[in-house]
Amino acid sequence: MKIKYPKKLNEKEIKKFFSSHGMEDLIMFPRSKSNLINSFYNDGKQPEQPDFADLYRIYKFITLNKRTTVLEFGSGWSSLVIAEALRNNKLYYNNKIKHLRRNNPFELFVLETSKKYLNISKKRIKNFYKKKKQKSIKVNWTLSKVKMHNINGYICTKYNKVPLCNPDFIYLDGPSQFDVKRSSNNFTTAHKDLMPMVGDILSIEFFLIPGTIILSDGRSANIEFLMKNFKRKWHHKRLKKEDQHLLILTDNSLGRLNDRLIKFYDN
Repeated sequence: MKIKYPKKLNEKEIKKFFSSHGMEDLIMFPRSKSNLINSFYNDGKQPEQPDFADLYRIYKFITLNKRTTVLEFGSGWSSLVIAEALRNNKLYYNNKIKHLRRNNPFELFVLETSKKYLNISKKRIKNFYKKKKQKSIKVNWTLSKVKMHNINGYICTKYNKVPLCNPDFIYLDGPSQFDVKRSSNNFTTAHKDLMPMVGDILSIEFFLIPGTIILSDGRSANIEFLMKNFKRKWHHKRLKKEDQHLLILTDNSLGRLNDRLIKFYDN
């Protein structure tokens, strides 16, 4: 199974890339600087600022590896970039996946805790394609609360609802550690010295197909938690300089239909 990695570009080249895709609003979005340690923690009160390099890699991982169905934990500028990457894939590969078992082809499933930011992301995508006079791919929005949970004796968080889909690409960038409700054994992630600890992917692990990619924006502790609790074969690559983690499900093929899909990815 071949995984293709994005070519490394400098910031000027990345801005040119997004400009060529009509995403000038992303480039022009005002950015603030802070050296405070606690500025790295998103308490949900301020919208995330676009990280051009991160967004570029998300787009390229999806297009280079021909992903068809994306599950996004959290929402933001990434939702627009993922939607555009899937739209690009649909233009090139729509006729080539008809013999594959993909019942949500070129669809994005977004899982969000905040109605406010879900609506911002939804409006951003709508306005983008209205401006371009193009039709967006289908985006499925799920609004759900998050609660403290316990898996195998380890404390983590879980959403009350998850979208019904089988993604071949998962982007892990939510929820905020401060969005949780209640506590587990009087313990909660809603503390600035702690970190996010999402457990939902463990619950659907055995439904995922070999070849599935997980891309995490930071969240190193969460990735270690997942890797220690996964039961199937996953390849983990830490993109240290980019502060991202890439996980690939490398289990043996599930059969003929999975063989076809992996061949589609690789060719």
